[in-house]
Amino acid sequence: MSKRVAVVTGSNKGIGFAIVRALCKNFDGDVVLTARNPELGKQAVSDLEKENLHPKFHQLDIDDHNSVVRIRDFLKENYGGLDILVNNAGIAYKQASTVPFAEQAEVSTKTNFFNTLNVCQVLFPLLRPHARVVNLSSYGSQMALSKCSNEYKAKFTDPNLSMDELKSIIKKFVDLAKDNKHQQAGFPDSAYGMSKIGVTVMSIIQQRELDKKGCQDIVVNACCPGYVATEMTSYKGTLTVDQGAETPVYCALLPANIDSPRGLFIREKKVSEWKA
Repeated sequence: MSKRVAVVTGSNKGIGFAIVRALCKNFDGDVVLTARNPELGKQAVSDLEKENLHPKFHQLDIDDHNSVVRIRDFLKENYGGLDILVNNAGIAYKQASTVPFAEQAEVSTKTNFFNTLNVCQVLFPLLRPHARVVNLSSYGSQMALSKCSNEYKAKFTDPNLSMDELKSIIKKFVDLAKDNKHQQAGFPDSAYGMSKIGVTVMSIIQQRELDKKGCQDIVVNACCPGYVATEMTSYKGTLTVDQGAETPVYCALLPANIDSPRGLFIREKKVSEWKA
C-alpha cells in the first residue's frame, strides 16, 4: 500500500506552518509543507527539523495553475494518491490598505476562492477513500453573510446551490465592486468576507458533490482557525499559531466513517451553523 500523505498549502509561516507541525506529530504519513518561495519553504522545513519533525517540501503557488499541476504530478508519482488536503493559502488586505476596493475584491476572491477551488479541482481526483479536506475559511464569512441582502443570504444558504451558480455570484460581486455598486446590489463591503463566503459555501457544495459520486468516506469541511496573531492580522490576534492550528488539524484528522461533521463550517472544533 502506498504511503499516506498530507499537503498543506501556504505553510511556510503562520497557521499553515503550525498545521504542518501538528500533522508531523499526529499523522501517520508524510506531511508536505508548501510555499511559493522555495527558499522560505526549505527554511521552514529546516526549522521543523530542529524540533525533530520531518516534513517534505514542494513548491506551490496556488495563483499559478502550472505549479498546482506540478504538485499533482509529484503526488501521483510518489504516493499514488492524497489523504489530507489543507487549503490554508490565502490573502487579506490590511484595514488601513489604500488599494482600491475594486482591486481588493478581485485579488481576494481570485486567490482565496477561485484559485483555492482550482487546487481542489486539480487534486480531488487523487483523494483516496477516507481522505479529509479542510478549507480554511473565517468567522469573517459569517459576518459577511449577515450583511448580505435577504436575496443573497437565501442564495448562500441554499442547500441546492451549484458550484457554477456560486462562481457566478462571486464574479458578479467583483464586477459590481468595479463600479462601487456592490453594496446597493446587496453585497457586504468586505472583499475578504466575500472571498471567505465563497470558501465556506464551496466546501458545503464539494461534500454534496462527492457524496453524489458515491466517494467512500471523503469528508470536506470549512473551518475558522480563530483570531490568530499572524502577519495577516498584524499580530493583533488573541491566539497563538499553534492554537489557531487546532481546529484545522481536528478537521484533518477526523476518524474514519464519521457521519458529522461533513460539509459544514467548524469553529473551535464544533459545528457552527451556516445560516442567515
